[in-house]
Amino acid sequence: MIIRFAPSPTGLLHLGHAYSALVAWDMARAEGGRFLLRIEDIDRPRCRAEYEAAIYEDLRWLGLDWPAPVWRQSARMAAYEAALARLAQMGLTYPCSCSRSDIRAALSAPQEGAARGGPDGPLYPGTCRGRSMAERRPGDAIRLDMRAVARHLGGRVLAFTETGARHAGRHRIGAADLAGLGDIVLARRDIGTSYHLAVVVDDAAQGITHVVRGRDLFAATPIHVLLQHLLGLPTPIYHHHRLIRDENGKRLAKRDGARALATLRAQGVSPAQIRRRLGLPAG
Repeated sequence: MIIRFAPSPTGLLHLGHAYSALVAWDMARAEGGRFLLRIEDIDRPRCRAEYEAAIYEDLRWLGLDWPAPVWRQSARMAAYEAALARLAQMGLTYPCSCSRSDIRAALSAPQEGAARGGPDGPLYPGTCRGRSMAERRPGDAIRLDMRAVARHLGGRVLAFTETGARHAGRHRIGAADLAGLGDIVLARRDIGTSYHLAVVVDDAAQGITHVVRGRDLFAATPIHVLLQHLLGLPTPIYHHHRLIRDENGKRLAKRDGARALATLRAQGVSPAQIRRRLGLPAG
């Protein structure tokens, strides 16, 4: 078993991050497996060195360790470009010049009807779908053409195994499920890749066998399973755990400094108390 914890250095870790990291750590240790740390820093404008340093400090304080060197996504752009090139050669991608305001305007047009939602928000209406990759211009995003994907799959049904309590079982992904994903962005115009593409490429490259993450990402799993299939990569077992919320039921966010691990540590809270607060067994 190889499990990773992959935070983004765009803010301080909070109790929700601690829960995810500790669940992954405990699962790996229980099976005699490996726990890896990966820094997901592709969103360079929002990432800061001090937040990355704080990640290491917080996780070590919790009692976690990991092998070096730590993978950083900003150093792996060539791997993501190679994956994009492969999908382009398969005829499954197209460039998109639409801004968010363009998409909102297209979706609000009367002929479009009510906008359906997907894992990344309202489904893209396909404005640029007819463009070829040869027409790609600087500043274009790259999208996955789901109509072309459907033809490529020819009715094949994909599947993945989930071990998280709410969605446990074997999940099938058919044509209707894939159509509901929309033409997802594989490469953002500002960073040259996307979370979906980078996480799939890196999980395979690091030999990740079990992906542990929050339930908020369960809806994105069909995207990742699809990309794994298209790129000839293995599909890990998924475990989507509960989300840690505040007293009002709101999901914790990085801007919620009161629950940042650094703040709690400064207040004298111990790692053992963190575990008890999160309902986890003693380490």
